[in-house]
Amino acid sequence: MKRTFLLITGVLAVVAILFVNATDSTEGYEVGDLATDFKLPNVDGREVSLADYEDAKGFILIFTCNTCPYAKAYEQRIIDLDKNYASKGFPVIAINPNDISKTPGDSMEEMVARAKKKGYTFPYLRDDSQKTTAAYGATKTPHVYLLNKEAEGKYRVEYIGAIDDSPREAADVTQRYVEDAIGALTKGEKPVVTTKRAIGCTIKWLDS
Repeated sequence: MKRTFLLITGVLAVVAILFVNATDSTEGYEVGDLATDFKLPNVDGREVSLADYEDAKGFILIFTCNTCPYAKAYEQRIIDLDKNYASKGFPVIAINPNDISKTPGDSMEEMVARAKKKGYTFPYLRDDSQKTTAAYGATKTPHVYLLNKEAEGKYRVEYIGAIDDSPREAADVTQRYVEDAIGALTKGEKPVVTTKRAIGCTIKWLDS
């Protein structure tokens, strides 16, 4: 009995180690990495890239969508981020990565309608191939990557994660992670908080 117990314990320990290693392995960018540019179709029919914004100091890049309740709860806050920070050199760029065969409400046609209805002041792009989403390592909607432009074509990832600490009600926000990070960058400082777990709906990936 004792030998059986020890054997089971040993097996569980190995499984635990493998699980930790698997969950610790991450794909996509980490804070401090340089992000590469992309070119994706916008709701206005044009293609948009980071290089289009010659005067930008950085970007609030947000993977979001039409259909997720969390994305809807954050929608006005995303609009406000662009209104408050685009003029300061940090515009919002939103990307919808969802496979529309799983969520038809995330089609370009539906995105165009929503952007018009809500008065989006920022690009709302479709990542049909999901290559950009995978490169960044986004997993949720919404999922933020705050980029700091260091030089032409060089965009440093300075913050990854949630917009703030209230994924449902804006009135309950007590910590504004993205705004605090931008505040630090505009002072020539590094953000104190660089990562916060994104809370939202899982991105609907294409079937492999």
